[in-house]
Amino acid sequence: MFSLHTFGGLKLLDGDGREAAFPEKGLLILVYLMLEPTARASRSMIARLLWGDDNGSAQVNLRKLVSRIRLRQEALGRSFLRFSETAVELDAPPTISDLWFARSHDGGPIFARLKSLVKTLEVEFLQGIDCQSAVFFHWREVQSGRHLSALKEALNAAAAEANGMDDIALVREAALLVFGIDPEDRDIHRVLLRIFDAEGEVEHFRQIFKQRAALLTSWSAQQEYASEIRAGDAIFHRERTLGTRTRVKIPLLLLPSTGGQGKDYDTSSLVNDITIGFCALDSLQIADRYTAVRVGRAGERAAATFDQWDRSYILEMRLSLRDNGPLLFSQLVDAASDEIIWAERISLGQSSSEEQRQAVARRIVLSLAGQIERREMMRSQFEENPAAYQRYLAGKRYIERLSVPDLQRARGELQMALRTGGHFAPALSSMARTYSKEWVLTFGADAALLAEAESYAMRAIAARRDIADGYRELGMTKVFRKASDESIETLKLAEALSPGHAGIIADHAEALLHASRPDLALTKIESAIALNPVSPDTYLWTASVASYTLGRFEAALDYIDRMANARLADRISAASWAMLGHQEKAGFFVRRVQRTSPDFDVDRWLSVVPFKEQWQRDIYREGLRRAGFWKATPNVTLA
Repeated sequence: MFSLHTFGGLKLLDGDGREAAFPEKGLLILVYLMLEPTARASRSMIARLLWGDDNGSAQVNLRKLVSRIRLRQEALGRSFLRFSETAVELDAPPTISDLWFARSHDGGPIFARLKSLVKTLEVEFLQGIDCQSAVFFHWREVQSGRHLSALKEALNAAAAEANGMDDIALVREAALLVFGIDPEDRDIHRVLLRIFDAEGEVEHFRQIFKQRAALLTSWSAQQEYASEIRAGDAIFHRERTLGTRTRVKIPLLLLPSTGGQGKDYDTSSLVNDITIGFCALDSLQIADRYTAVRVGRAGERAAATFDQWDRSYILEMRLSLRDNGPLLFSQLVDAASDEIIWAERISLGQSSSEEQRQAVARRIVLSLAGQIERREMMRSQFEENPAAYQRYLAGKRYIERLSVPDLQRARGELQMALRTGGHFAPALSSMARTYSKEWVLTFGADAALLAEAESYAMRAIAARRDIADGYRELGMTKVFRKASDESIETLKLAEALSPGHAGIIADHAEALLHASRPDLALTKIESAIALNPVSPDTYLWTASVASYTLGRFEAALDYIDRMANARLADRISAASWAMLGHQEKAGFFVRRVQRTSPDFDVDRWLSVVPFKEQWQRDIYREGLRRAGFWKATPNVTLA
């Protein structure tokens, strides 16, 4: 009995749950035909799906692929696909797959269906597939749209019937998932408002929806006078509105394309479209496009190219050219703190039509404008005392160093900042983080640290209910208090409030890891790493632990090798080497931990680590035992 998994990756498992070797493109054909009403497609269609063009080269590639598929099917004793001279057909598909809902409209219990949909769709469909065909990208987008429609249909039906606490919690989880994918859906707004109204949390959502509606209105107005704006030189257009604008300079840095060969995308037109989009918004203004593009082409580090008093944010856009179209990586950097506050990768396809460029530009502008406006409203609190804002930034930098002395220094800076702005939500949430991180670094020795973290997180939420910071920190304190379901729910809300924020995605991954869902945690943390290529050590630590608990010990060590300060992962290094049978290497890390923490005790430490399920502690315990950490008596039952 074989099973096919398409969400969070693509793999075929045998009856024992082991991954069966099969060509990736062969599995992609299998998925395509399982979703086709006729379960059949022409060879030319398959060639276009896999390689973009039905030319001689694609046909040669297809013949080679067919030969490999036939050999693997023979070895497995199962004919999934049948080939003729002109067509490919579904023969005997896997008995089980996670595509159950795609063609199913059964009349089963609506809450059971919704629960299964949420579990399936919380990871990306065909994530990480190495297929750069524009036909594939379009087909995958169509399928993802169908998946979202199925989720919305089940959500609307369930929302009308939800009464009990469990049903309401499920509807809320599904609504937040949809909100993150399609934040402009008005039906989902109504569902969320109804649910959060019952809990007294409705006002901040109303404000978010109002802001999004205003952004959409501004974008629509842009179409009316776009022709009046000379692209790249429109900073002071419509001067009658400048008095109400947030004075934000956003250099658009079009960095050099990297990797691969292919048709050049019309990047200058895309920058024009984004420039016009920002000029259209009443609340923002941007810097001269020509200056920005010239700086980007110089290849210099963005934050170092503008005078510190002449910049606020930097939008970096980098194209990676692929055989079948470019991939656009965009990230918004707060120039004062050099913090990445938004990032996204967008597949552009082979063409650069005006309609497609407008869609990409609209997506970028609307995502960024909300982030910038919220950040500027917070920054305005320190306009009369810039020294306090500098204290806040200094505190943020200390937090990143992840040592107890640096966390204590961060608290000192943040406390000074809060003397002027006691209700500054980012400073309050950063205070919460200093306490929760110190609790982790001191092995949970002082419960009062978590109490302080939760108190500051709640103060941050009270100060600003429409930003993610407080919810993010509250979610992490829930993780450490072993309230895994509450932590994931709170971090989903934070991610919905600030989509594309790599740090929040990474914290959500850590919550999933401690909720004993390392597979989902690894998928999510890899997304955070992709959005922030210079990933903090905390991202890599989460990825290493998730890999370890999945039994991927070499992958765990690979993540640790990428850390700037690998000492933070000495325990997982020791356990990984021990599980691989390298006792001498494991012993090196054991001795290093014992020099740093001579009183380290495995059982006491594992009782503090907030894993939800015992199996996750057991595999960690086994690795530490094999490595040579062992001070506890056998058969101790852990909390």
